[in-house]
Amino acid sequence: MVLPTGYSADAPIPVADYLATNPRVPPVVTVAGRSEQILQKLLAARNGAAREEHSSKADTVSRQFLGVPYRANTLVGAVNRPEELVVDLEAVDCFTYADYVEALKRADDREQFIDRLIEVRYKDGVVGYRNRKHFFTDWAAATPPVATDVTGELGAKSISVAKRLNRKDSGGVYLPGLPEVPRDVTYIPSGSVDDTVVDGLRTGDYIGAYAEDGGLDVTHVGIFVDTPDGPVIRNASSLRANNKVVDEPLRDYVGSIPGIVVLRPTQ
Repeated sequence: MVLPTGYSADAPIPVADYLATNPRVPPVVTVAGRSEQILQKLLAARNGAAREEHSSKADTVSRQFLGVPYRANTLVGAVNRPEELVVDLEAVDCFTYADYVEALKRADDREQFIDRLIEVRYKDGVVGYRNRKHFFTDWAAATPPVATDVTGELGAKSISVAKRLNRKDSGGVYLPGLPEVPRDVTYIPSGSVDDTVVDGLRTGDYIGAYAEDGGLDVTHVGIFVDTPDGPVIRNASSLRANNKVVDEPLRDYVGSIPGIVVLRPTQ
């Protein structure tokens, strides 16, 4: 159980007694616009692929978002503003896209989707700004993990960098009111992403664009898909030429970033 910020007691108390006087308040769930109808279509596609292998299911679910517009800042919550569990399937950024795909893969109805989205997006299953997994590698660092960091296992010479996530190299922080997070981040430099590395990737792996700033782990996230036309990164692109969820040739994309961080989902 996770206790609310500021809770204290002089002595241990039974969990049942605590819950009797401090019941958990259900999160505010905000389903935007046409997202209810879209969710039903997404769940139908997911359930049609329920018996497929993990990689095929990841391809099927993530493909449903191709063409969905890019939009940043769709989540609601801040240090001084209560967090809401937002479901906005009409427009996504790279991180919310990953959230929705991973939650959909793990759910077969609306209720399960909401529960899985909470598990994917928040630490300890508690909806709150401070509990939100703000950094890509939080997926691997959380307990239980959403994904496993396989970057160092892909057959290339990887590099590990000790970072303090949230602390900008130029001074200040990225997320005011939140602490710095010490973490070793492992990446493969773009020049080392050769055929051996690509062959080791699996459809459904999440690929992060390594950030050179010590306060970030990655600057962008996409999903690796091995298509008949070659490997791509399926991502919510903010580039003016795209501004939507697209497939981009993996090698072209890797050539435009410093390196990659690869997380493999646990389910």
